[in-house]
Amino acid sequence: MSLFDKMKNETARQAVGGAAATQQNTGNRNWRVVFQSIPMTVAALRSLPEASLKEPHNAAALLIPALCLWPVNENEAIEMINFLKGPEGLSPREIQFIRERLRGKEYVPSSYFLGSSPENGYDPTQPYTVVINENPYSYQEQGYAKLYLKSSGADSPRPVQLRHKASTGEWFLWEQMLLSDIRQPVSADPWA
Repeated sequence: MSLFDKMKNETARQAVGGAAATQQNTGNRNWRVVFQSIPMTVAALRSLPEASLKEPHNAAALLIPALCLWPVNENEAIEMINFLKGPEGLSPREIQFIRERLRGKEYVPSSYFLGSSPENGYDPTQPYTVVINENPYSYQEQGYAKLYLKSSGADSPRPVQLRHKASTGEWFLWEQMLLSDIRQPVSADPWA
């Protein structure tokens, strides 16, 4: 059963386990953010420790469960992303873009969780883990961070840009480039 199918079967009253971030140093910094479950409401998302948004990698990681929720409950997913965007929520153009990119490709967001692959229909292992990477150019522009997430269906990592709000010390989603096409699940490939 795919993550998308599992989420369709979840109830709105789901108890949310916390998420935990661990930092690893391998030359460039990277973080693993672990979600015990996928938050199904903006309140559940906001209750996670990462929702303080004091670190840019947390805002980047929280985007993945919000995008995973989109096909199941678009309105709640929009609220989650608006929370991550802070003072400037999603524009109608951005909403339409996400809607179009995920139509028939609900598996794209779950490809950012560890354990997902085209072979298993992008069904990640639990707990749900997102790896966020920085590189030497991630903080070139003052007040912004460009971090990278790896999709198991793409050859190279994809960027998420975050913007720092100096008055609160929070990092908010500024731009995401995560929804480009990836390899389709093997089960959907007529040539497999």
